[in-house]
Amino acid sequence: MRRLSRKKALSLVKELDAFPKVSESYVETSASGGTVSLIAFSAMALLAVLEFFVYRETWMKYEYSVDKDFSSKLRINIDITVAMKCQHVGADILDLAETMITSNGLQYEPVIFELTPQQRLWQRTLLLIQNRLREEHALQEVLYKTLLKGAPTALPPREDASMEPLNACRIHGHVYVNKVAGNLHITVGKPIHHPQGHAHIAAFVSHETYNFSHRIDHLSFGEELPGVINPLDGTEKITYNNNQMFQYFITVVPTKLNTYKISADTHQFSVTERERVINHAAGSHGVSGIFVKYDTSSLMVTVSEQHMPLWQFLVRLCGIIGGIFSTTGMLHGLVGFCFDVICCRFKLGLYRPGEVLNQDAQLHQMNNLNHHHTPLLADNPPRQECL
Repeated sequence: MRRLSRKKALSLVKELDAFPKVSESYVETSASGGTVSLIAFSAMALLAVLEFFVYRETWMKYEYSVDKDFSSKLRINIDITVAMKCQHVGADILDLAETMITSNGLQYEPVIFELTPQQRLWQRTLLLIQNRLREEHALQEVLYKTLLKGAPTALPPREDASMEPLNACRIHGHVYVNKVAGNLHITVGKPIHHPQGHAHIAAFVSHETYNFSHRIDHLSFGEELPGVINPLDGTEKITYNNNQMFQYFITVVPTKLNTYKISADTHQFSVTERERVINHAAGSHGVSGIFVKYDTSSLMVTVSEQHMPLWQFLVRLCGIIGGIFSTTGMLHGLVGFCFDVICCRFKLGLYRPGEVLNQDAQLHQMNNLNHHHTPLLADNPPRQECL
């Protein structure tokens, strides 16, 4: 009984076979079919390889939401070189709530303002990348996906110890501020804090020593990530006026970065630059120095790296193979049909060049017979006389 039930089940499965087997003796092959098959298989292999490379690629997905985190601190990373001695310049941050953040996290290092050839090459390369980023925003996604491969954008150290005087001051480090609008001041004199506000002691600094030519080697907000290039990295401003004011208006957007290599909380920002000469007699009032005014956005951007799922890759691959197979089969059938139609016209006698030639030859022979004079036969043949 079990054997009979197994045989019935097997026969039922065989009847449900959607791929019937055809004996090779009933299969007819042709040169045209083989050529089309080779072309189809080559196209399938090529498109399958290209689809595999597409499957390996990833893309960045951007999602926007409201930033509800107002209690955390905002980190500011600073690396700015000013063409003044460190004892003549000071930096501090004053936020919208009139809260002064002292520059305890910042360090003042005497350096040489002029760059070496290697450092100048680094700066030119960085500015070239900045220009390309402004033209092609998709390059930022490449930087996001290759974070760990990139190097920090810090200025490389000098090759050798120079004997030139240290005529500049490098202000670098990081400070934590409230997530409200604020202003970073870099001006003459060291900052002091008092209940009525803040001030800079600039009475003992000669006006002729004012020189706010500067270079921003690095300025970022949030967690510092290697390989990410910020909009102001590599910026250099040279002035020959002692009363020059440089202003940078920055809008900071909180960003959560989630890739297959790293997950971090950082910030993107856009910047608008402005500079002018302080001349009280002409109505241009203000204080000489470098001022970075920043404001945080209420929106938060989540940037995540996406990958094509395996099932979608298999569906696309099956579509490629099935589509090419069906298309080439229909094209081969259409070409064969047209070829058979043309051949049938020849076989049915609608157009036979050989027969046309034969008909012309027959007509030519008839014309020759008509023009050939033959003697007329008598009605009564001559008698033969018998001997």
